[in-house]
Amino acid sequence: MIWTLAVILSFQLVGEVASRGLGLPLPGPVIGLLLLVAACMVRPALAERIRPTSQGLLQHLSLFFVPAGVGVVAHMGLIRDQGLALALAIAGSTVLAIAAGALAFVAVARLTGSTDPEAEKRND
Repeated sequence: MIWTLAVILSFQLVGEVASRGLGLPLPGPVIGLLLLVAACMVRPALAERIRPTSQGLLQHLSLFFVPAGVGVVAHMGLIRDQGLALALAIAGSTVLAIAAGALAFVAVARLTGSTDPEAEKRND
């Protein structure tokens, strides 16, 4: 387990160094995660070795939100002053993200020529 956590954190560190060193607009942990996924695709044995620990981390993912909750409480004054604008921004960005996902899905379905099997059954 310690070896696996060291591997995961090493990829995060490499991503952070790459992000800051190259001035990339992506956060370091995202770059590290992409590198970890690529490494797991190249070496499936790595994926099998880190699977138990990563599943354990995912089962306790809610614990990672505790620091965010503390941050919210620490900035309660800012939230009180700008809460409506924050709520509108979050709601608006959520709607835009859902719309962008739906449009991307439709575009890919059209490009690949995919059809709805249920619709074809009804037409027969």
